[in-house]
Amino acid sequence: MATTSGLTFAHAADRFRTYLEVECDASPHTIRNYLSDLEQFGTFAKTVRPSEAPLALEHVDAEFILSFLNALHGQGAGYRTLARKMSALRSFLDYFQRQEILPNNVARQVRAPKVRRPLPDVLPIDHVFALLNTNAAEPLEVRDQAILELFYAAGIRVSELVALDLRDVDLPSGTLRVLGKGKRERQVFFGRTAQQALQAYLDIRQPQDPSDPALFLNHRGRRLSTRGVQLLVKKHCEQTGLPPSTSPHTLRHAFATHLLDNGADLRSIQELLGHQQLSTTQQYTHVSTARLFEVYDQSHPRARRHRQT
Repeated sequence: MATTSGLTFAHAADRFRTYLEVECDASPHTIRNYLSDLEQFGTFAKTVRPSEAPLALEHVDAEFILSFLNALHGQGAGYRTLARKMSALRSFLDYFQRQEILPNNVARQVRAPKVRRPLPDVLPIDHVFALLNTNAAEPLEVRDQAILELFYAAGIRVSELVALDLRDVDLPSGTLRVLGKGKRERQVFFGRTAQQALQAYLDIRQPQDPSDPALFLNHRGRRLSTRGVQLLVKKHCEQTGLPPSTSPHTLRHAFATHLLDNGADLRSIQELLGHQQLSTTQQYTHVSTARLFEVYDQSHPRARRHRQT
């Protein structure tokens, strides 16, 4: 077995970056998140172990990791944040164990905090329709209308929307080719109203560079950014009087929940959303209380309170 002689935590993080880029072909977003978590751990090490600088990889132990998590929790970090830091450290140390540089992964001796998942609020259908039923006149309003329609019609992520190119859209068939998380490709659908909104936008789309393949453009004629989409959704929600917390993900959640409320099965919704695990779909496509009561009231023989006998 190789030894960790001379391998510092910082140098190990650099090697892990190369592994993510070359062998895993991870997205820049994923790599950035991993390295940010590792850098935070390294900074913590310098604070609590100033006499040991730089930190040697072999000196990272379970007690040290637990101290790091406790410190973050004391600073107000939530369970989801702590779970992500724990996941990053486990993956990092797993790599060096597989390379036989470490004898074991000490992060696996630390119990990851259980993530408490709050149930997200669901926009009622009439609120969604109020957001979508606007009179778009200016070019940017026409673009925004197409974006809002597509979010609710197809249930795509904001990252998926901004990555769309013209070639990904098939208007006649009402389908989109989407590249989701993990670079997994899937096909999603949209209805007639979204078709009409997209056609209206394509009729006035003006790229700065005629060869630019981006579907949605900003006011400069370049590909629209994630932040730009978030801001435009917020603006239209404020104008409609919807809660300020309404976001692109809120529309994605409404898409899934309204499908479920109208009889779609979870497996189909899972495919449309691009989830790898059904449990992910279950966590935020919970059936509304009204729907649950309706099913109970209609299905249980002793619960039909409103039926006269």
